[in-house]
Amino acid sequence: MAIYELNNIELRRGAFCLSIEQLLLEADRLYTLHGENGSGKSSLLQLLALLMPPRKGGSMRFAGQEVIWQARPLHRLRQQITLLEQNPLLLFGTVDENLAFGLKLRGLQGQQLRQRIDQALEITGLQGFNQRLARELSGGETRRVALARALALQPKLLLLDEPTANLDAGQVEALERFLVTLPGQGMSLVVATHDSAQPRRLGGAQIHLQGGRLQHLDWPTQPAAQARYGNA
Repeated sequence: MAIYELNNIELRRGAFCLSIEQLLLEADRLYTLHGENGSGKSSLLQLLALLMPPRKGGSMRFAGQEVIWQARPLHRLRQQITLLEQNPLLLFGTVDENLAFGLKLRGLQGQQLRQRIDQALEITGLQGFNQRLARELSGGETRRVALARALALQPKLLLLDEPTANLDAGQVEALERFLVTLPGQGMSLVVATHDSAQPRRLGGAQIHLQGGRLQHLDWPTQPAAQARYGNA
């Protein structure tokens, strides 16, 4: 079943044009997105996150609903999609407050809120960071808190822009081992990467962009969870 379908979409940013004739993303699948700098990876992620509208014409459907820009229900679709950018920003205050912000907007409170936060911190190896101040975190810790914040929201679609950049080898492997488990938990992922070996490690389908155009989409011979980390 498709979670996202794009047909005849154009997105312009200055002189750059992202042009997608057709892109179909299936539910509960992992996709890697790669291409050279300037190929349009970040633009495609922002389009999928419903943060930047395309030019008029074409169509977009997410989770079975047509995307109608400037319509009131659009915020409900956005709440089902989370984009973790390459250089994420945290709110002032504690790690707990950062994770709680989006959850409270979705109506979570009390024990349910506490469980979501604690689970996300445990998954990302940040137990005990609850009262740490965001301004005191290192760059790597900031990225992990931002990932925990994204995971706590439990979106249907998680978009990751270079999530393993500037992490050491052990952190990269730990994060990759975790990411390949998410489709089995009912989450779809698109992981943008410059690492040419990462798509092979993660498995999943590969989306290739060049000059703002979708070149091809390669389907794997095995699911993501059975790639390098299949025996994890």
